[in-house]
Amino acid sequence: MFKNYFKIAFRSLLKNKGYSFLNIFGLAMGITCASLIFLWVEDEVNYDAVFSNKEQVYYLPTNQKYNGEWRTFTSTPGPLAEALKKEVPGIINATRYRDEERLFKQGDKSLYKKGSYVDSDFLDIFSLEFIQGDANTALEDTDAIILTQKTASQLFGAGNNAVGRTIELDNKYSYTVTGVVVDFPKNVTVNFDWLASFDAYAKDKDYLNAWGNNSVDTYIQLDHKVDAAVVNTTIKKFLQTKMEGNDTYAFMHSMLDWRLRDNFEGGKQVGGRIMYVNLFSVIAWIILIIACINFMNLSTARSAKRANEVGVRKVLGAGRKRLIFQFITESLVIASIATLVSILLVFLLLPQFNTVIEKELIMGISNPLHWLALFGITIFCGVFAGCYPAFYLSSFLPVTVLKGISSNQKGSVFIRKGLVVTQFAASIILIISTIVVYKQVQHVKNRQLGYNKTNLVTMNVRGDMVKNFTAIKQEMLATGMIENTGLNSYNTLSIGNNGSGATWSGMADANSEMLISFRYINPDFLSTAGMDLVDGRNFKQNQELDSTSVIITESFAKLIDTESAVGKDIYFGEDKITVVGVVKDFLYGDMYGKSDPVMFINAPSEAQYMYVRIKQDVDVKNALAGMASIMQKHNSAFPFEYEFVDDAFNQKFKSEMLVGRLSQIFALLAIFISCLGLFGLAAYTSEQRSKEIGVRKVLGASVVNIVNLLSKDFIRLVVLSIVIAIPVAWWAMSSWLEDYAYRINMQWWMFALAGIGAVAIALLTVSFQAIKAAITNPVKSLRTE
Repeated sequence: MFKNYFKIAFRSLLKNKGYSFLNIFGLAMGITCASLIFLWVEDEVNYDAVFSNKEQVYYLPTNQKYNGEWRTFTSTPGPLAEALKKEVPGIINATRYRDEERLFKQGDKSLYKKGSYVDSDFLDIFSLEFIQGDANTALEDTDAIILTQKTASQLFGAGNNAVGRTIELDNKYSYTVTGVVVDFPKNVTVNFDWLASFDAYAKDKDYLNAWGNNSVDTYIQLDHKVDAAVVNTTIKKFLQTKMEGNDTYAFMHSMLDWRLRDNFEGGKQVGGRIMYVNLFSVIAWIILIIACINFMNLSTARSAKRANEVGVRKVLGAGRKRLIFQFITESLVIASIATLVSILLVFLLLPQFNTVIEKELIMGISNPLHWLALFGITIFCGVFAGCYPAFYLSSFLPVTVLKGISSNQKGSVFIRKGLVVTQFAASIILIISTIVVYKQVQHVKNRQLGYNKTNLVTMNVRGDMVKNFTAIKQEMLATGMIENTGLNSYNTLSIGNNGSGATWSGMADANSEMLISFRYINPDFLSTAGMDLVDGRNFKQNQELDSTSVIITESFAKLIDTESAVGKDIYFGEDKITVVGVVKDFLYGDMYGKSDPVMFINAPSEAQYMYVRIKQDVDVKNALAGMASIMQKHNSAFPFEYEFVDDAFNQKFKSEMLVGRLSQIFALLAIFISCLGLFGLAAYTSEQRSKEIGVRKVLGASVVNIVNLLSKDFIRLVVLSIVIAIPVAWWAMSSWLEDYAYRINMQWWMFALAGIGAVAIALLTVSFQAIKAAITNPVKSLRTE
């Protein structure tokens, strides 16, 4: 019996090659899209899965209150890790953590590598696997360093023993390699090229021992027997026992949530990338359903072709259940072939998809879960796409169909139209969403930043760059390609160092705590960055003349005095500083929000970044070559390394830009798959009405008349889809935009553009078949009918 079902299925496929191709290709495209999305989702949800004790590992952020509002920060006091391990039962490991980038030198090799200063508990918390060296003693000495396998191979060659070898960091510190560990995969939150003892970093940094200074990250591991909620309650009260009168508190953030649920508002967890994971999972299923709808439509539309077959089988004793099983078997055969085609398509498209999403996903053919997922998708598509045609075809009465009487197809026509409307409504929603996402990202990227990011280059301060700054600046200006150069203690886009405790005469609420970001700059920085001085003056080149002077941002100045803040005094306890200048507010940190007030201090010795502005009318490559030559002359111990600020700025929108790119791709594929079904339905309609078309042409109907006749019903369905899609898309994107403080207002043209585009694509698809039917010789159709 089963063998017979498969024979019939393959005969039906070969008999109707065109429609079989549309069904298989449409399903294959849907399964391919879903497979690519699910591979991305799998990578996201499996972040940090490599760690066997991930359920017991936590990161400790802090909640701090400013102006009556709770805000979440990543840093904690330096002494917290050790104190928690000693005083809180259930914490078996705790470590401080500090990211840094250092220049590694070994022989004639020089490499910039990012790594971390950690305590020895870090090795147990993150279950590091040692290839060389002993984990128990690897971080005992302050001059000890652990390398990843990749870093060790780059420095000492693949397969060579690195333990005991010496390397130089920043041309200043000598470290001995005490271990080599297995590289982490890409999809881990905490990644590094090297690890060194935190005590080496903490040397001569007394502030790391202060409870009131939040400057390090803290990770802990719990005993699997303890109740995490109880430990979390204890940790929340812990900082108050060390700092009287301070309402700052730390809390536990599980490793299970680091990747997908890392957003906090008002001190509470409010989501994160999980929103995108859920969104694209829904899109994957929508595209699969759109592809299945094609199959339903084409199968029910061609029901008349199989009516006699159903009638004969019923007369010969076939029951309805057996016919349903036969048709679903045929559907499963088509879905299976489509799945095989999709595997090939995924293999071909995955490299390009990886380029778009900036990941290194693999098909994972050897992974049983992937085969199980493909099997599940195949069964879903086969049963979902085949169930309605199976029930519909098996319901034909043998007496009716064998007498040649047309069965009543009004119900099937209504359902078929409903499915077309569903397809296009889903596609139009995706198109509208794509437009809104794109406009939102562009809206934020084009907002007033308060500085000019174009042609602005930044370099990490290393070696003698500050010491030789005057000479570097003069030579750069002398090239004629550089407009200016300046120094800053923090990256312009980052939050940087911040604090509170500022008071001034006439302060509205002397008890309120306002968070201020501090920047230590030289007098050239403001003009180099393109920041506008709106009141007062810039710093003087002689730092001693401005030792108690500060420049503040405009929003800060308005809090001090509505007229002018220049000349006003600000107090931090007993220390008094005077405002000498005011610059326009600039955007940093949260690109969608409002940045905190900023205070600039004339202290170039604290600089960590050098900024260089290239003139607009010069060749950037030549300017960079000139900069490299000058830096080599004045800071030869460090290789020239730079970054354009606009590139760093764009990285701030990485998640949103990814959503935009993927939305564009899958919206286009959804409309393409929908049009495949529409193409097949139009072809079938033209075929069914060929005699009518022939008669109309003989009676004088033009090609335009025929095209209008065949197209209008389909265009009405698309227009109905637009009417349904617009309110749904408006609701969905309004909800999405609510997550952004700085956002666009949706406009009518976004919906109009999506609707007009859908109508145009549908009209083009249907018109191809309509024109083909309209230009066919009527004599041929009338003779054959």
